Amino acid sequence: MSQKYIKSQNKNSHNSKTYGKYYAKATYDEKFIETEEIADFIQTQATLKRSDIKAALDELGAAMKHFLEMGQKIRLAGIGIFKVGFSSIGVANSDDCTASTITSRRVLFQPEIERIVVGSTVKENGKIVQKYVNAKTLVKDVAFEEAHGKPVAGTTNGGGSSNTNPTNGTNTGGSTGGGDNNGGGGGGNGDSDGDAI
Repeated sequence: MSQKYIKSQNKNSHNSKTYGKYYAKATYDEKFIETEEIADFIQTQATLKRSDIKAALDELGAAMKHFLEMGQKIRLAGIGIFKVGFSSIGVANSDDCTASTITSRRVLFQPEIERIVVGSTVKENGKIVQKYVNAKTLVKDVAFEEAHGKPVAGTTNGGGSSNTNPTNGTNTGGSTGGGDNNGGGGGGNGDSDGDAI
């Protein structure tokens, strides 16, 4: 299996460099993978009963909600880090900057990253230095394939790159604009405090 994409032409004339160009845009099945299917898959990979896995997955959401409400960051091995992000109204005086100025809240997600060695080089002093790339664990092995035929209704609104700086987390509630940043894809804002996770 692979991630499907369609060819999408940028019809936004505000940027002459990208106007009229074609970009690969993610397309998805209308069907979601539900908890039951995740439990079925895990059961084939582990020595646990499906019912035990399903019970644990059902409790995961409640556990994450509990710790996010306490202002904690959550790291799930092999997945990434979750934390609360929010937006607020700007005010002139620091005394007026209270919790009442917070206008929205969201979950910020920073995927786990692996450092993959891709070679080495020798410096002038004879020291050998490894060359590496950082790859997001969850998507580093994803293959891509063009979707042929008519796209499924309501599934072509994804694939936009976020404008969020990776050190600030990815806004999982961000825009679903298509294309990449060169093609006018949308993106959400990062954490309001700008701190790295």
